Amino acid sequence: MPHVLKSLDPAILAKLPPTLSGNPAHRIVDACVGCAHIQDIGDQRYCKAFVDPAAKWQFGPCNLGTHVVRKIATETRKVNPQKASKKAMKGGGK
Repeated sequence: MPHVLKSLDPAILAKLPPTLSGNPAHRIVDACVGCAHIQDIGDQRYCKAFVDPAAKWQFGPCNLGTHVVRKIATETRKVNPQKASKKAMKGGGK
């Protein structure tokens, strides 16, 4: 919000269309419910982080969604049993 609008009455600000960096903001989508970046303006809910939340969810989960649980992939490696036994005999290895 520009500095001038911060001094206005909140009732007047609620009637103005919400903006984010000068661009008009779009309402949140259903997938955004539960995120900490949601801001209630009047009876509408908007995202404080993105102008168009639907675009962030179009190709997968939102990268700033605080309610999204991310899975960290752990990669298991196959170990040759002969090499593992040689390492164990030498005292090295994990």
